[in-house]
Amino acid sequence: MFLKTPLSEIINRETGEMATPDNVYERPLSAMADMYEDAEAVKAALDGGDPVIYKVYEKTVPQLAGELQWCMSVTLPGKIGREYYMTKGHFHEVRNTAEIYLCVRGQGYMLMETEEGETSAVEMRPDTAVYVPAAWAHRSINTGDEPLISFCVYPGDAGHDYGSIETAGFKKRIVEIDGRPTIIDNTVK
Repeated sequence: MFLKTPLSEIINRETGEMATPDNVYERPLSAMADMYEDAEAVKAALDGGDPVIYKVYEKTVPQLAGELQWCMSVTLPGKIGREYYMTKGHFHEVRNTAEIYLCVRGQGYMLMETEEGETSAVEMRPDTAVYVPAAWAHRSINTGDEPLISFCVYPGDAGHDYGSIETAGFKKRIVEIDGRPTIIDNTVK
């Protein structure tokens, strides 16, 4: 596949939707309920429906070394309790692979950590790029009141390891305290 099309014809900067995605993934709260610290707030949100937390619009490329997978990640605005909507987060199955996120719209953070416990939180704003080094788990967190939209690129053979995060969680959380995003230790998981 050769790409010679203006980006404005491929993605909608307002919604993050891709004009002709090969795959669209929606992650509702029920698929990541254990990721949030406040079980009561999760239950209340689920009792009111099952809100979509984020969506991914993806173009399919061969899952081979040398290929570049690209997608649009859209984390919707909202909170569960005091914790902002976030992506599930993942390592790459092939740990020695990096990823780059170009923030198109919104504001938030890229929360990252290594298996050894090193952590980092990088602010995301429009027209900024966040580089996720190889062997770092990463999660997008929307701290604003509009969708957090990023154009993402990573190796075609990278794969996704969500299981490690489901088991261990991240060491940090980003929650709202006194009206501002605040990074705290994760005491739940």
